[in-house]
Amino acid sequence: MRAAGPGETRLLPWAGEDGKPCYLVTDGDGPLSRAADAVEAVQLSMAVGLLRHADDLLGYERASAVQLRFLLARMSESLRDVHRVAESRGARLVDADGSVSGDK
Repeated sequence: MRAAGPGETRLLPWAGEDGKPCYLVTDGDGPLSRAADAVEAVQLSMAVGLLRHADDLLGYERASAVQLRFLLARMSESLRDVHRVAESRGARLVDADGSVSGDK
């Protein structure tokens, strides 16, 4: 991944009002960019934890519908977060020829 150039936009790892995406015009090194990096790291770590929990719960034959529904709701939230992180990071990738991903 490359650092954003001056005036580039970055999709932030949280949603705004009504679930709308939030963007930051950044050079990639300001305090809000660092906060976004930290939030992304937490979101990805939580996704790993949920996957482990899902493995455990699915291996438990007596898991109730309430437990499974709760897990599925948390996993849905996490998948939404991870998708947003992937979109944001993908938009900041540089292709092998030096062009920005998606600019072709």
